[in-house]
Amino acid sequence: MRELKEGDKSPEFVGKDENGNDISLSNFKNTKLILFIYPKDNTPGCTKEACNLRDNYQLLMDKGFSIVGVSADSSDKHTKFIAKFNLPFPLIADVDKQIINAFGCWGPKKFMGKEYDGIHRKTFLIENGTITKIFHKVKTNDHTNQILENL
Repeated sequence: MRELKEGDKSPEFVGKDENGNDISLSNFKNTKLILFIYPKDNTPGCTKEACNLRDNYQLLMDKGFSIVGVSADSSDKHTKFIAKFNLPFPLIADVDKQIINAFGCWGPKKFMGKEYDGIHRKTFLIENGTITKIFHKVKTNDHTNQILENL
């Protein structure tokens, strides 16, 4: 698993959102980007994280942030997830895990004593192509405050 550090140049990425639109790092040249990578739509932790960012979306926008989520779910699953929870930001369908791998979010995990490969939940703050902050332990219920406290 590739390990990015704060201060590293962000990996370039291009992915399709739930509507089939291309989203790339170059779309966010003059803004601060919150790129949150999460395991799966409609699971408890991922739903809490997405809804916390939704509930604080305007506050984060007022601070100059754009928000993009990434998981290995399909565009169809993202469309349903967005509609169900009224999410105001795009979700990239990274089914081949190119972005997930580029950001070092795929690798060994443990759950209930069982080891397997899976997606590690991480959030990256990116400004002008540079990673300014990485959250390795995301507080799903309070992620916005976690982000704002670390600015």
